[in-house]
Amino acid sequence: MREISASDLAAWLAQPDAPVVLDVREPWEVAIASLPGSLHIPMREIPARFGELPPGRPVVCLCHHGMRSAQVGLFLERQQVAGVCNLTGGIDAWSRSVDPAVPTY
Repeated sequence: MREISASDLAAWLAQPDAPVVLDVREPWEVAIASLPGSLHIPMREIPARFGELPPGRPVVCLCHHGMRSAQVGLFLERQQVAGVCNLTGGIDAWSRSVDPAVPTY
């Protein structure tokens, strides 16, 4: 699975072929800090709900620091989901290097 930095994700989100950002954190975490337009499916619900991902679009998995999202990314790859990436450093890296208006926790 490919890793992507927060700054590279920011640039990619500005392109017409932008990926789906899959936020796998818990609802309380998303309430604190989130990326607008991301799809929120908590990690524990992924096996039952990964079919909600839009077909044919790359997916960037996101969590707090990148560990849970890496596990979800590996699961998605095993399910034959193409174009899966993991956001290195998670929402924390996004807050620190792309958008300081997104709270850290």
